[in-house]
Amino acid sequence: MALKPLSTLPTHALPIKRALLSVSDKTGIIELAKALSENGTELISTGGTAAAIKQAGIPVKDVSEITGFPECLDGRVKTLHPMVHGGILARTSHQPDMDELATLGITPIELVVVNLYPFKSTIEKPETTLATAVEFIDIGGPTMVRASAKNFAHVCILTNPSQYANFISELNDTKSISYETRLELGRAAFNHTAAYDSDIANYLNGLKSGEEMPDSVYVHGDKAHDLRYGENPHQKAGIYGNPSSYINCFHGKELSYNNYLDVDAALRLISDFENAEPTVAIFKHTVPCGVGTASSLLTAYERAFSADKVSPFGGIVITNKPLDLVTAQAIDKIFTEIIIAPEFSADAEELLKKKANRRLIIQLRSLKGDKSVQFKSIFGGVLYQQADSVSYSGDDIKVVTKRKPTEKELADLVFAWKVCKHVKSNAIVYAKDGVTSGIGTGQTSRVDSSEQAISKAGKEGHDLIGSVIASDAFFPFSDGVEAAAKAGVTAVIQPGGSIRDEEVIAMADKYNLAMIFTGVRHFRH
Repeated sequence: MALKPLSTLPTHALPIKRALLSVSDKTGIIELAKALSENGTELISTGGTAAAIKQAGIPVKDVSEITGFPECLDGRVKTLHPMVHGGILARTSHQPDMDELATLGITPIELVVVNLYPFKSTIEKPETTLATAVEFIDIGGPTMVRASAKNFAHVCILTNPSQYANFISELNDTKSISYETRLELGRAAFNHTAAYDSDIANYLNGLKSGEEMPDSVYVHGDKAHDLRYGENPHQKAGIYGNPSSYINCFHGKELSYNNYLDVDAALRLISDFENAEPTVAIFKHTVPCGVGTASSLLTAYERAFSADKVSPFGGIVITNKPLDLVTAQAIDKIFTEIIIAPEFSADAEELLKKKANRRLIIQLRSLKGDKSVQFKSIFGGVLYQQADSVSYSGDDIKVVTKRKPTEKELADLVFAWKVCKHVKSNAIVYAKDGVTSGIGTGQTSRVDSSEQAISKAGKEGHDLIGSVIASDAFFPFSDGVEAAAKAGVTAVIQPGGSIRDEEVIAMADKYNLAMIFTGVRHFRH
């Protein structure tokens, strides 16, 4: 809803007579300074910004000439002075303010151009210490930004180089800046400082010793773009943050709300196969319907597709290796809505681009060892948790049965466990020879999930004799293991932890199964 101007706020266009420029990111600052100078604006600046403007041959005064006080404390104090903030906060349409400025010898400032020390990019560097991070907490910058944004009726504030071009165009055309522009830039400024302070608070909250969860968390993100709709056409939606730093959708329609959910699920699964041999996963509605690994990408795809030949239509395919032409040709035989790979060969890209509606995505960043947090909105608040970044390699196995798994069984158990982590609870995964034979997902009982997986395997003609089974949580009763043994399973991987573990282990021993406890549960709701 548009904000209505108060009767006490002037809404006239504002000539820019005096401007203060102090930026960390100097992109476009010379072009802006030149445009201001050509329009008769007096320029004031600080430190490196002033030096850059002077070097470009543009007249500029150092802020110390205005304050009568030098920069001090290693540059920590530059603009925190009444001669600066009086000029920014003065209501120039309010005569008492103007009279007071005249008495104090302060001249109004109509434009402030500030962007802040790069705190977020600094703390993202693994070598950054707390002492270094603290020096990148800007004080004078946010103070000027907030003062200018509060006084948007009389002052214009620019906080991002992306704003310069439109500002210059309006200034050149009208020799002033409109109320509507000032209001919009003021709104953007408060969003900017809110995000900046959130990054600092979240960083410092994370340093609290002895607390796994901080007292407060702050979530912010600039809108990347609007989406056509949400999960359903009657729901409005948008995407916020910076997804383009993880993926590049270089062909096809824009991704939808549901597409983003599917892509996220696919990226998280493939991260657990980052350094594995060629692996392909096929997803439908955020759930893998087939995963295969092999010595070649084509064979891996054929195995993944063989696991469920119905569900892949209109689904998502993701690979952990560059996509070659022969694999692309196999994928192209049915309609696949999204294909994700680390890269595409030129001939594979040419082939796949022939379908205009198909989205092609390059994965730019790995999610392996993801340290991010996850939020889910609920009644009256949000749930907050660490991402499930725990993986299992099988290097330190805990065999709880009399028989140990063979080398082949162990490889299939580790494979099945990686897949099971990304299947919705209750999750059951049957696997054999590096391919999922049947996946049971989202059922209200573990037995139902197992029966669903067996049913899917039967429909596709998979022989479960010699297969392994993975369960995302412990088997509460021994009947689940008995059913798996009767289906042909020879080895089991599960977290363990049931009060009936001994009964479950005894049932596995009865059928000569090998069983591994991981000690880690992977519920996914």
